[in-house]
Amino acid sequence: MTAPTASYAALVPALDCAATIASVVHGALEHVGRVLVVDDGSSDATAEEARAAGAEVFSHGENLGKGAALVAGLRYLRSRGASHAVALDGDGQHLPAEIPALLAESLAHPAALVVGARRTEHEVAAINRFGNEFANLWVLIAPGRHLGDTQCGMRVYPIEPTLAFEPVGQRFDFETEILIRAARAEMEIRSVPVRVYYPPPELRLSHYDKVWDTVRIIEMVVGLILRLR
Repeated sequence: MTAPTASYAALVPALDCAATIASVVHGALEHVGRVLVVDDGSSDATAEEARAAGAEVFSHGENLGKGAALVAGLRYLRSRGASHAVALDGDGQHLPAEIPALLAESLAHPAALVVGARRTEHEVAAINRFGNEFANLWVLIAPGRHLGDTQCGMRVYPIEPTLAFEPVGQRFDFETEILIRAARAEMEIRSVPVRVYYPPPELRLSHYDKVWDTVRIIEMVVGLILRLR
């Protein structure tokens, strides 16, 4: 692979992101040649805004969850010749300007899962910090080693190996599941510091349920511990 545009594409799961999706798409297109937005049942104009900004759009028609959107996007991109997907959220919290750092790491280690590591002490919103650290603790238990920021969704997935894990997580538990399966399979996992943007609480759009999605992550970890040991 001599250029990121040859086999890399951006993959953006999006739910009700009409206000931010165009800037995400425009920013991503500065670094990769293809952007796929998976519209996960939005009730607003997310799909239309994404297309107008230059993205390909795959629509679920109903809300199936972030994990389901990522799997659908990975399959879509694989069928069109992409080997790697740079995943970032459609709400603007993941900065497209950080894509080159992830690409560089992936190009140097193409078989690796590359995971963004948010600078937690400054950039992870305080309201989310406990949930992130609690989930990180449980993920540490399953593979038996530290995996960095396990809850950051800004990543580079090597598509074929990721789909080969046959993931079952439909929502935010997908990202945890992939990390644990990758670690257990001895896939290399690389961590890259990334900046993120958290708007003021009154403007913040989040579909992460701090109770139920954290419970789903714990259930995923416990289930994988019981199945994989």
